[in-house]
Amino acid sequence: MAPKVLIVLTSFDKIEANDHPTGWYLPEFAHPWEVLHSKTELTIASPKGGAAPLDPSSVKMFENDPVSTKFLNEQEALWKNTEKLADVLPRAEKGEFDAIFYVGGHGPMFDLATDKTSIALIQSFANARKPVSAVCHGPCVFVNVTTPSGKPLVADAEVTGFSNTEEDQVDLSKVMPFMLEDELNKKSGGKYVKADQPWGEKVVVSTVKELGGTLITGQNPASATGVGEALLKALGL
Repeated sequence: MAPKVLIVLTSFDKIEANDHPTGWYLPEFAHPWEVLHSKTELTIASPKGGAAPLDPSSVKMFENDPVSTKFLNEQEALWKNTEKLADVLPRAEKGEFDAIFYVGGHGPMFDLATDKTSIALIQSFANARKPVSAVCHGPCVFVNVTTPSGKPLVADAEVTGFSNTEEDQVDLSKVMPFMLEDELNKKSGGKYVKADQPWGEKVVVSTVKELGGTLITGQNPASATGVGEALLKALGL
């Protein structure tokens, strides 16, 4: 039987501070989906359920990326009909899923980073030693998650995510609720790592120290395929 992976998208669609449309980032769903969909059974969820907002800037930015454009044109139902996080939490706690993956984009910084249901979801996967994974801004979902002893989930674990330099280069640092690199570095005890160059691929596979499960993070859009491949490997595929 194919392993079941829960994919989580943001429900947040607009940054009020600069009136900037946002959401989840196209290649960060398209590329992992390309890797995962034929070998796993996927469930897509978001905090509000229903349609999860796709960041329009990511459509423009990746219009010449065949994987992203094919996904955009053929798989719209995946993000238009998401399940509600609150409805999948009890199923996750009963062990229905084998791994969880968070798609990036700026949206998660505003809803998923502090969403109590999302935090409980991640804790249920981590406590069961099931792989938890995220790409780009997606690792923001881990910053407020703790282990049973109260330590940060990422304590003493090598971790990556969208860097300060990358945030500065897209000119959104001033409207972010926090800087992801700084927060991940703090919560991990200085174990944040990144690619040699901004926008370079960086995928980090480490262990949730207290619990023993796999923690997979990718730095940016270029890391999306690698995160999907690392997740397949963690599932023994």
